[in-house]
Parts: sequence; C-alpha cells; structure tokens
Amino acid sequence: MSALNLRLPDSIHRHIKEIAKQDGVSINLFISSAVAEKVSAVTAEDYIIKRRNNAKPGSFKRVLDRVPKRLPVAGDEL
Repeated sequence: MSALNLRLPDSIHRHIKEIAKQDGVSINLFISSAVAEKVSAVTAEDYIIKRRNNAKPGSFKRVLDRVPKRLPVAGDEL
C-alpha cells in the first residue's frame, strides 16, 4: 500500500469529513473509495470506446432486430 500526501481546500476537507462521518467510515477510506470509483469509471469508458472502435457496422442493429417485439412495461413508454 502507498501513502500519499494530499492538499485539499479547507471547504472540501470539511465536506469529506462530514460525509465520511455520516457514512461511518474514515476519511482515508472515503477518499480511497472515491478514487476507486473514478478509476473504475475511466477504465469502463476506455473499454467501451475500444469496443465501439472494433465494432462492425450494422452489428448493433442486427442484435436489436433479434429482440422480441413487446409492449413496454407500464411507466416505460416514451
């Protein structure tokens, strides 16, 4: 595990402290979780972009054409 010295504006530090307390976790765990969420989001976005770039034109339409035609569930209508 690595240590990181982080400088934050006082206002952000106060918010982190309050939210971590409400969640019942340490500030360290709160920040670690927030960073992990961001890393996951960026990684997922990169993966999706790579998949999109490798997709064959028309493939998505062919998959959607296989979906059965059904009425939407109540509340899901356009």
